Amino acid sequence: MGKKKVMLPAREVDLATVKYQYDKIEAPHLTGFSLKLFVKLLEAPGIGSLIISRLKKENKMVEMLRNTVIPEPPMFKPEFPPQESETGVVPLDEDGKPEERVALALKCLPDYDPSTNWSADSSASFRYWKIRDYAHAYRSKLTTPSIVAERFISAMDEFNNKKPPTPLLISYDPEHIRKQAAASTKRFEEGNPLSILDGIFMAIKDDIDCCPHPSNGGTTFFHEIRQVEKDAVSVSRLRCCGVILVGKANMHELGLGTTGNNPNYGTARNPHDPERYTGGSSSGPAAIVASGLCSAALGTDGGGSVRIPSSLCGIVGLKSTYGRTDMTGAICDSGTVEIIGPITSNVEDAILVYAAILGSSASEKIALKPSVPCLPDLSSRENSNALGSLRLGKYTEWFNDVFSTDISNKCEDVLNRLLDTYGCKTVEIVIPELHEMVTAHIVSIGSESLCGLTPDFEDGKRVEFTHDTRTNLALFRSFTASDYVAAQCLRRRIMHYHMEIFKEVDVIVTPTTGMTAPIIPPAALKSGETNLQVSANLMRFVTTANLLGFPAISVPVGYDKQGLPIGLQIIGRPWCEASILRLAAVVEELCGTPNKKPLQFYDMLKGN
Repeated sequence: MGKKKVMLPAREVDLATVKYQYDKIEAPHLTGFSLKLFVKLLEAPGIGSLIISRLKKENKMVEMLRNTVIPEPPMFKPEFPPQESETGVVPLDEDGKPEERVALALKCLPDYDPSTNWSADSSASFRYWKIRDYAHAYRSKLTTPSIVAERFISAMDEFNNKKPPTPLLISYDPEHIRKQAAASTKRFEEGNPLSILDGIFMAIKDDIDCCPHPSNGGTTFFHEIRQVEKDAVSVSRLRCCGVILVGKANMHELGLGTTGNNPNYGTARNPHDPERYTGGSSSGPAAIVASGLCSAALGTDGGGSVRIPSSLCGIVGLKSTYGRTDMTGAICDSGTVEIIGPITSNVEDAILVYAAILGSSASEKIALKPSVPCLPDLSSRENSNALGSLRLGKYTEWFNDVFSTDISNKCEDVLNRLLDTYGCKTVEIVIPELHEMVTAHIVSIGSESLCGLTPDFEDGKRVEFTHDTRTNLALFRSFTASDYVAAQCLRRRIMHYHMEIFKEVDVIVTPTTGMTAPIIPPAALKSGETNLQVSANLMRFVTTANLLGFPAISVPVGYDKQGLPIGLQIIGRPWCEASILRLAAVVEELCGTPNKKPLQFYDMLKGN
């Protein structure tokens, strides 16, 4: 008796009474033998359910899901009210040709003369080459895609021979790369490149189909149970633009982790400090872009998996609105929190790749009724006016809940510079029930992942999963149907709070992660690791956009005292990618120098 709680309807909650909760995750940090033993206990009849039950009670999951009356009806996937039109934007035809969208996106970019950077002093401050730099070099016959391909293959050979293994690609065919590069080189020789993306090297995360490679999702066996017969829709759109697809990038197994740890193939290392994680689950895509080996990569983002590694590796990661990109051909194509998004070294490259891959599936067009996709017109004089009217929402207590004040201070400095330079006002907001939102997200992504994996788990594949995946699956198996419905009731409730907030602000700003890149424990390389406190620090700010389906972007804003990258996250209203891209471009400009060259960096364009 006395356990039952009844929540007020969301519309009746008094925001003045809301207090921020500083949560500490109650769970052991385990690697090596202790992790293996823990997994055996979790999977043992009787004792396993007792351990899971204890962990859930200590983290207040049972109280929230089983003992609380939630008055809102469930929302089984994001539902968005109509949104105000964005200003200073260029609409795109999502049913048109990808190369035509990319051509229009190119016209939206500010003036830029690649020739000045090509001839610039190599000792000048570090900067990544843009896609426009590659296009200029190809068109001016300063280099060719085939020459760049040979540099790429040589660099990959070097990576593949490292001890311990640090593979960026886990499916890779040099001859296939040479064939694509030769075709692109021929198009340039004939004066007929397909688009600005022709000859641009891109990696594809291992849970997105890309022929002729298998999709293993970071496992050792998924190719046995799921055959790849054609490209994912997003990949086929890139191929139409002439992109050179270099292979399948490493990842945290099945996306069920935030560090990028993968004992199956070796763990990708952070280019800024090889003793630290890249973040995950899109670890390989982020590392290969941050290392300069590729201009861009595709990742999936169901719980920050594009934005977390982008932040930790000092690059840009874009999560579009749920349903904006067609998920057909991804392993995680049936969930309600995932998207496919670009990881790039700069914002304008994210705009170009996003323009190529966007376009909702037929079913999502019916269910979600997406607004017309738009890009910010960064070439227009009206761009500054559109910026000045943006209102930035900041929940200060949440914003400052970080592992190191280096993070919050650096992000706060950016907000001050936005105000001073462009007049962007910061508005204090309050977001209720953030702890409940985290619970709802875990139950949603966990139950949806488990639904797809259970047949193989029960069919004898259990022992082939990594130990940290098995730890997560043990938790997910404890969720009931009523837990899942309760999580969807929370989703509707939390959506209400955010839609009310978006009546007062245009975007919500936070640090991308609550900590910079964590150190890789040596024991974790062989047997994996479970560290839910680190996961909580890395995911603190990102799950909002996944559970509620909002667009969000991580853009680098500087470094902590250890020289590790820090990212600022911008969360937008539904379907308002143009607004967050516009603001991200300005943040990048304000924070553009000095840039720190990663310890592991390869100049693919000049070969230096």
